[in-house]
Amino acid sequence: QVQLVESGGGSVQAGGSLRLSCVATGLTFSSYRMGWFRQAPGKEREFVAAIRSGGSTYYVDSVKGRFTISRDNAKNTVYLQMNSLKPEDTAVYYCAAPPSTSYSGTFSRPDGLHYWGKGTLVTVSS
Repeated sequence: QVQLVESGGGSVQAGGSLRLSCVATGLTFSSYRMGWFRQAPGKEREFVAAIRSGGSTYYVDSVKGRFTISRDNAKNTVYLQMNSLKPEDTAVYYCAAPPSTSYSGTFSRPDGLHYWGKGTLVTVSS
């Protein structure tokens, strides 16, 4: 059974930093693409960042240059380092994994098959 558990959320002032962590169990972590999504109040869940099994990364334009996704395969953990935070980054942040290593869908546009964590709240005040 796949479980994703996020931590590291909190409240910070604009310009500050936070690092989110997500520990994954029940899957061969090193073989999976992993990602982060977020959902702000009253808005749909949106893609933030992803890291492929080989380590390459991609981001939504709004966080490029401010957020960094990384992974530690020895710890089955994916991280999201968030710098220069803005009030518009306020959201619940979710860790996600595709349903399998052979998933052929578009990871950044979940189709109901992804595994999800329960989320961690990030609040950025101005």
